[in-house]
Amino acid sequence: MRAAPPRIASLVPSITELLVALGLAPFLVARTGFCIHPAEALREVPKVGGTKDVNLDKLRRLAPSHVIVNIDENRLETVQALREFVPNIVVTHPQGPADNLVLLEQLRESFGHLPGVAARGTELAAELQAALARCRSRPWPGERVLYLIWREPWMTVARDTYISRMLAEVGWRSWPEVDGGERGAARYPVLGGEESWLAGIERVLLSSEPYRFGAKHLPLAAALCPNARVQLVDGELLSWYGPRAAAGLDYLRGLA
Repeated sequence: MRAAPPRIASLVPSITELLVALGLAPFLVARTGFCIHPAEALREVPKVGGTKDVNLDKLRRLAPSHVIVNIDENRLETVQALREFVPNIVVTHPQGPADNLVLLEQLRESFGHLPGVAARGTELAAELQAALARCRSRPWPGERVLYLIWREPWMTVARDTYISRMLAEVGWRSWPEVDGGERGAARYPVLGGEESWLAGIERVLLSSEPYRFGAKHLPLAAALCPNARVQLVDGELLSWYGPRAAAGLDYLRGLA
């Protein structure tokens, strides 16, 4: 008997985009309100709340066979609740750009039997490996970087986050010099603005997400780190997994 086609719910915006890139859009039955790319392919896919506040009742009615979750993006209690009615839960946790290769393999294991998925995954993996090789083909001078994701309060990224490890591919060392652990608020440290190491920061990057920094915030960040160059950056290219990873690495090389 032929297996029923999968019914996929993605609770991770970047992985929703990856599923579409792999040709799996026809099998998507649910997404979060933050799953916005690519807009045309997702227009008719039902929303089930946000990444942190999933509408479990609505998701249950959509009867997914597979739900894609992420340790950083989704709450543990959400995943525990999903286990009561979802046959297959795919837990993802890329912690650096090369981990996208593991992510692609996870999705291949679940959906590689569907036409074209394995081939598209191979293409994306090759693109990522080529982008990594371009970053690693030359030495980088190294800079002390502050990557800001929020204000009031200022918030940045720990060194064991995906973003920080993306920055490391072009020799940028994110500060503060701390690890945040597997999950939780420590992965995104809050700054008081009085830290002595701020004077040694050479470059401040203001991300376009989750806080939408703009030109009006440049002088505020300059006051925080008076000896640094301050610039706006595309947060989706630097923090989204999947098809943006290779482009994000090339974008970083251009910035560096």
